[in-house]
Amino acid sequence: MSAPALSSRLFPSTATRDARTLITARGMRAFGDGFVTILLPLHLTNLGFSTVQVGLIATATMLGSAALTLLVGLIAYKLNLRELLIRCAILTVITGLGFAFVHEFWPLLLVAFIGTLNPSSGDVSVFLPTEQALLPRTVSDAQRTDIFARYSMAGSLVAAFGALAAGIPEWLERHTGIAFDRAVDGMFLLYAAFGVGAFFLYHRLSPGLEPKHEEKAPLGQSRGIVYRLAALFSLDSFASGIAVQSMIALWLFQKFDLSAGTTGAIFFFAGLLTAVSYLVAARLARRIGLVRTMVFTHLPANGFLMLAPFMPTVQLAVVCLLIRSFLSSMDVPARTSYVMAVVTPAERPAAASVTNVPRSLASAIGPTISGALLTNTTFGWPLLIGGSLKVVYDLTLLKMFRDVKPPEEK
Repeated sequence: MSAPALSSRLFPSTATRDARTLITARGMRAFGDGFVTILLPLHLTNLGFSTVQVGLIATATMLGSAALTLLVGLIAYKLNLRELLIRCAILTVITGLGFAFVHEFWPLLLVAFIGTLNPSSGDVSVFLPTEQALLPRTVSDAQRTDIFARYSMAGSLVAAFGALAAGIPEWLERHTGIAFDRAVDGMFLLYAAFGVGAFFLYHRLSPGLEPKHEEKAPLGQSRGIVYRLAALFSLDSFASGIAVQSMIALWLFQKFDLSAGTTGAIFFFAGLLTAVSYLVAARLARRIGLVRTMVFTHLPANGFLMLAPFMPTVQLAVVCLLIRSFLSSMDVPARTSYVMAVVTPAERPAAASVTNVPRSLASAIGPTISGALLTNTTFGWPLLIGGSLKVVYDLTLLKMFRDVKPPEEK
């Protein structure tokens, strides 16, 4: 695909400079998340940590993100969102440096908690609700789902190449003699460098993009629907935490003895499929609505997730995971667009944080559970349990919100 064609896929023709900046920053962060997701469990096990300790560090990353997002949610209407993104970029730099140079469990647990490291296939950091609150200000209601689809696609597409980059340490060890652990430390330094890049990108955002003080408010008339959505999203995220990408990678390492490079290639193709699915999701949402798009794509995805542990060969297990990757994330742009649509514009920063905080908290518990399960068996219990809980979420969401329509569907 040519550069102009790729640009037109990532950026709608009507995208403003601010929209392009936010999407570019999302992609930059996603590349780092892509290789960190795979290298993190390998890095920690090579340091001598048990699978339970790996799960605890993954949990700490999510708990820390949730705590920071909660703080932002409580006072979002008082904050300058552009400045918040700049400060979080600095925190990304600190996180990368910490994982590159700190190799003891308790100090690493602290770095994981206060940092921005993301062990999942999706963004669970404070960046996400902040950017979600700003993006709708760059487009009309009719374009809102499409811009969120491009935003999500940029994240998954670039994260796929990040996953492929997880094979760099093995390549360096094989061809240059650089020790694997040293090479992984270098990848965490690269993660820090992406934080520097994001810092400068966020400085490019127009001051006019920032909502005026009177245009921001705590949750008021939309409180009820936001709290119900937050509770449901928490169930979905708890299930996602159990089957978080880092722990799926750990399961593949244990069950099929795959290398980091091979696992990275699998998640590369999974990321490409996910990226394509976002554009499909935007078109599907225009035809059948946001809620139906969320549910009718998520249900079969969960079925394939639950099938993967029963597959007798790595090839069949990977096929299940790849099909699941194509279907499972179509709900992401639809869900974000839906939340932004059913609240007032002034409540968007608060709504974005409130719906993401419980999700981060709920998903934080999952990796520790997965680590404990994988300590005792190589059977993919995390995938089976996570998929089952997600089915419950899908059916409940459809029952509760199928008649609550966003403005463009009324």
